[in-house]
Amino acid sequence: MSETTFDYKQFLKTVNTQPGIYQMFDAKDKILYVGKAKNLKNRLSSYFRNSSPDAKGGLSIKTQALVAKIATIQVTMTESESAALILEQNLIKALKPPYNILLRDDKSYPYIFISDEDYPRISFHRGSRKRKGEYFGPYPSAGAVFQSLSFLQKTFRIRQCENSVFNNRSRPCLQYQINRCTAPCVNYISPEDYQADMQHAKMFLKGQSNELMQELADKMEQASEALDFEKAALLRDQISALRRIQSDHAMEAGSANVDVFAIYKRSTQHCIHVIFIRDGRILGSKSYFHDDKLDTNEQEFLFAFMAQFYLASGTRELPQDIIINQQVSDEDKQLFIDALSEKAHRKVSISSNVKSQRQKWLSLASAAAEQNLLQHLGTKASLLKRFEALQEVLRLEELPERLECFDISHSSGELTVASCVVFNQQGALKSDYRRFNIEGITGGDDYAAMEQALTRRYTRLQKGEGVHPDILVIDGGKGQLSKAKAVLAELGVQQVMLLGIAKGTTRKAGFETLVFTDGREKTLNGDSPALHLLQEIRDEAHRFAITGHKQRRDKKRKTSSLEGIPGVGAKRRRELLRHFGGLQAVEQATVTDLLKVPGISKKIAEDIYSALRNE
Repeated sequence: MSETTFDYKQFLKTVNTQPGIYQMFDAKDKILYVGKAKNLKNRLSSYFRNSSPDAKGGLSIKTQALVAKIATIQVTMTESESAALILEQNLIKALKPPYNILLRDDKSYPYIFISDEDYPRISFHRGSRKRKGEYFGPYPSAGAVFQSLSFLQKTFRIRQCENSVFNNRSRPCLQYQINRCTAPCVNYISPEDYQADMQHAKMFLKGQSNELMQELADKMEQASEALDFEKAALLRDQISALRRIQSDHAMEAGSANVDVFAIYKRSTQHCIHVIFIRDGRILGSKSYFHDDKLDTNEQEFLFAFMAQFYLASGTRELPQDIIINQQVSDEDKQLFIDALSEKAHRKVSISSNVKSQRQKWLSLASAAAEQNLLQHLGTKASLLKRFEALQEVLRLEELPERLECFDISHSSGELTVASCVVFNQQGALKSDYRRFNIEGITGGDDYAAMEQALTRRYTRLQKGEGVHPDILVIDGGKGQLSKAKAVLAELGVQQVMLLGIAKGTTRKAGFETLVFTDGREKTLNGDSPALHLLQEIRDEAHRFAITGHKQRRDKKRKTSSLEGIPGVGAKRRRELLRHFGGLQAVEQATVTDLLKVPGISKKIAEDIYSALRNE
């Protein structure tokens, strides 16, 4: 066991046997780990057993590495172990200790929302549920919501337009023309008939498909008997659509609200697959991948993940039941049940021995966890092979660990944006991506844009605000590469290798040429793993630059030309628009005209006139 400078013997004398949480810090006072304990003294004592990892009860190699870094430990006592569990998860979320399991996907899950109106709107919703109406979900992803919304719109022809659009229509929109809406905006359908269609949509969302199809079949017969064949045909099509989607979801049954968790481990990598079931319908599923930093077993890892999943999130909905593919002790299970039930203000159950339909759900989740982890590890292995191939092509002594790539995007030279994307041996490192809004250059001068972006990026890195890459990839030929070389030389950056990737004469993927700073050029085979890695990072830089440029362009379009004029705040902008009736009239106004607006002095009028003419 590695020696620690921490005087744990003296520290343990001050710790009592109450429940609580503990925080471990290193010599630089940086958080290492947050844990909870039913008995603080016993739990903390277990970290300082002087035994080998092979001995019974010994610490793993990874836990020994953690203990060796400890400089101080802080403890906080709580009333109960369940209170300690909740506090632990809140601290993990806030502090993000490197040795804890961190759930990066912490945003709230989306719902389908149906408003409370004469002609209700059905729409996508994420966030707090305070609006008046009904919510259905949660769904595992936005894509799952939009898929359901598309089905409901095609089948029951209910509106999804914003109220601002709905309230100002004078004729039906395109959705009516393609039979995806009944045009309630222009009263082509009565509120009663529209509410009947909406009720059918709600029955589908609640999992009452069998009852819904029976009701539609009865109405179809009534319409046929009344010789209303058009309505009968519409009902027939709705029944057919419901039967198709029911066959696609043969696993769904009952009225259960359940989350199913299955964990699969390979080496230190874990995959936790979650299936979300609401009203007996599988709304979707999602896989989470984590690297275990403390060699914990699957049961402990799964419970730590679930604690982060539910307790550290203020918006996560708790189901009635949770099913897991691990056997856990009654004590651990009860602790978790108590914490979840306290948060939900109702009983939440956890089970692993399940039968019938629930066993099918659990088997499905377990199979998905195993398959997805093996695929994930295969992808990582493939990525490592690409890095190794690049090392061979570039004749590097060591395997490169970090690549950065820059690209430029603009519209006819306006609103230029430069992107910087980062890849390591695990793939895209999106937390290190950066965008730069380029100013003060001649429009369309990509060399000047690249110079400004590189200067801003590597000035920060030279100041210690980040990590230098092993290879800097430039999307371009000799000109762009020469500019990048000059910038790095000016800044004194010497540890970064420069590499250009230029499009070939055909400008097709697979015919790129690698350009080196000494003037050499090299063309790789189209099936080269090294080329595939460079293509991937170049394409990602291109995508990230275009996305940033579009966002900047859209922001400008939404910004009034009055904004940014000194002395013209929100109140004066409002008075100007009210007085002239719109921005176009303001732009055409003279200084004399502007002086007639309440609150506009002669100086401000002249500033407005000058700013709008320059614009």
